[in-house]
Amino acid sequence: MRPPPLPSLLLLLVLLPLPPAVSAAAGPATWEALRAAAGRRAASPVTQEGAAAGVLRRLLPSHVLSFRFQIDHKGGVCGEASCFKISNVDGSGKDGAEILIQGTTAVELASGLHWYLKYSCGVHISWDKTGGAQLASVPPPGSLPRVKGTGVKIERPVPWNYYQNVVTSSYSFVWWDWRRWEKEIDWMALQGINLPLAFTGQEAIWQKVFKSFNVTDSDLDEFFGGPAFLAWARMGNLHAWGGPLSQNWLDQQLALQRKILSRMIELGMVPVLPSFSGNVPVVFRKLFPSASITRLGDWNTVDADPRWCCTYILDPSDALFIDVGQAFIKQQIKEYGDITSIYNCDTFNENTPPTNEPAYISSLGSAIYEAMSRGNKDAVWLMQGWLFYSDAAFWKEPQMKALLHSVPIGKMMVLDLFADVKPIWQMSSQFYGVPYIWCMLHNFGGNIEMYGVLDSISSGPIDARTSYNSTMVGVGMCMEGIEHNPVVFDLMSEMAFRSQKVKVEDWLKTYSNRRYGQSNVEIQKAWGILYHTIYNCTDGIADHNKDYIVEFPDMSPSSFSSQFSKRSISLTRKHPRFFLSEVSASLPQPHLWYSTKEAVKALELFINAGNDLSKSLTFRYDLVDQTRQALSKLANKVYLDAMNSYQMKDSSGLNFHTKKFLELIVDIDTLLASDDNFLLGPWLESAKSLGMTEDERTQYEWNARTQVTMWYDVTKTEQSKLHDYANKFWSGLLKSYYLPRASKYFARLSRSLQENRSFQLEEWRQDWISYSNEWQSAKDLYAVKATGDALAISKSLFTKYLG
Repeated sequence: MRPPPLPSLLLLLVLLPLPPAVSAAAGPATWEALRAAAGRRAASPVTQEGAAAGVLRRLLPSHVLSFRFQIDHKGGVCGEASCFKISNVDGSGKDGAEILIQGTTAVELASGLHWYLKYSCGVHISWDKTGGAQLASVPPPGSLPRVKGTGVKIERPVPWNYYQNVVTSSYSFVWWDWRRWEKEIDWMALQGINLPLAFTGQEAIWQKVFKSFNVTDSDLDEFFGGPAFLAWARMGNLHAWGGPLSQNWLDQQLALQRKILSRMIELGMVPVLPSFSGNVPVVFRKLFPSASITRLGDWNTVDADPRWCCTYILDPSDALFIDVGQAFIKQQIKEYGDITSIYNCDTFNENTPPTNEPAYISSLGSAIYEAMSRGNKDAVWLMQGWLFYSDAAFWKEPQMKALLHSVPIGKMMVLDLFADVKPIWQMSSQFYGVPYIWCMLHNFGGNIEMYGVLDSISSGPIDARTSYNSTMVGVGMCMEGIEHNPVVFDLMSEMAFRSQKVKVEDWLKTYSNRRYGQSNVEIQKAWGILYHTIYNCTDGIADHNKDYIVEFPDMSPSSFSSQFSKRSISLTRKHPRFFLSEVSASLPQPHLWYSTKEAVKALELFINAGNDLSKSLTFRYDLVDQTRQALSKLANKVYLDAMNSYQMKDSSGLNFHTKKFLELIVDIDTLLASDDNFLLGPWLESAKSLGMTEDERTQYEWNARTQVTMWYDVTKTEQSKLHDYANKFWSGLLKSYYLPRASKYFARLSRSLQENRSFQLEEWRQDWISYSNEWQSAKDLYAVKATGDALAISKSLFTKYLG
């Protein structure tokens, strides 16, 4: 039987023009081997049809008999393409089926279901934490809208639809159980995602591999990071922070990964598994004294504390690297079966190689790939292209070519991670002939901030795919955190099936109707404004929420002028996660790319439509989010007014603006408390729920509290360099954490004016850091259910502050 076209890598790349210098590396035998390997790993048509039916059953149980799914395993519908086709079921079958959905894999079947529900039934499907699914507009069984003509056939313009950032596993997935993962995998299938990262449970694999190299559990206690910081321990940015990992955690996560991978395979997805990037426990130096092991540089620590700073890395050119790398790949195959040939490795993520010699870089790339291919002869290396942006001063054309051409063409794919804002494909001659995936990064740190570049999303993938000598083979979503900005992800997921640019203004009218289940003129006007303001960021700045409430400036007010200078762009290589920020001459300025006056008009329109839409969970989420956004921007202005008053030695002005700033924090907390999706409590309770002992529950709660606040290490008088990086506008967090910080600061500010002495920054820091440490270790409880009327609260706060 001929294997289905997807997920064969041959079909992704065989038609691509190869650069003359490397074309010989990718002969027909290579492509045929990849096609055959993909075919061997595909689930049977019956299994995939059943998996698609399972997605429907969990989404819309009332309509399980209304749809019939059929895998096009012979290519009669899709040919050599990846597609889905939606058509009517002729006559009234005994099973009650009304709509037939055919496709190349179960992912295509689920995507076809989603497309039909969207554009025939007016449905909107979002994450639960952004309002959930609007399904009320689906007619009852027996009354589903018929498809026009012979049906709707949609082909993928590019074969791959990738999902996840390597840090999403920590910012968003860390505390998930199978129930939550099942929902996410269903969401992936409905969005057409067929190439998901699958990083859960890898520490249990590493434990087994390292033990075979005589590494003990106690050695690993100093190597693995804690649950909320595993992403950075995996990348070698840190070690041991938040750890150690218990055997309960390791076993639990491994069992969870088996379920995740099993469901992905049933749906016809191709999971991307981890591979060896060179990070090793410190004990490797003793066990293998002749091995080439060096120490990485400092990554955002305060004082280079060796307990978690400067991880050891095994040089890929060392023979031991190959041994460890292939052992890890083989152990995964032993645990999960031969389920994929695609492996992720990011060996230089925010870490610079020791030399820029192209020959050296090429040898490293070759060794990394050799370790993969010895473990799996069909291995394809999937690499984030983030380093080419974050360390652009190092990765010039010779260095990029050396790495990208260190493996045969077709055996590496690159994620153009930040293509929605800073596309690398344009300045690298399409990655010098190497296949790449156009990705939207969008979010940093899992911040809650309304933001987007809808025009870039609607046109960027099309421009890249149709450009001269394009090597683009997919689209992807590479956000650091999920469960925010549903409009952005709804449009981006559609680009996996769009061959033409989307007219965003028209699309948004349909989107608003679907999202709230009805047409509303005021809402449509509001979305028109949001499109041209909040969701039209064209300044090229990497957005990271630095609103003063959630990222309070750690500086003395005497160090900046009362006349805040014009914003400028500051580039710094010292702290790579903050390399691009918007600043004034001295005081950090929150990113603002739109007219707040116009955004407030959109909010007013939302409030006016509230009486008609208040029962809609999706409307409530958007209303609360917009009100929060408007008030947080107002709070930024109030903070600057307070600083100006201090500079003018105006005590009454300072007290007035201080009171208003603190009052805004309390009022925003009350607003957020009115929606289940803006609460601190669920984050902490989900962390504790995974603990099987009291010690584990305590450790996991500390991890959860620390990640969203101080993040990394501190001294008594110096905050973490990553403090507030993962800030959240969550009820409970505002009142118990951000409010005391601002209160302590402003109280000392007022006292310095009264006593006519300079502000004692170090004293404030010591007081604040001590409080933060206590908060991170505390065990007080926070609400897990909303209280209050969101519409009434939004109306009241609009009148109080914005009317």
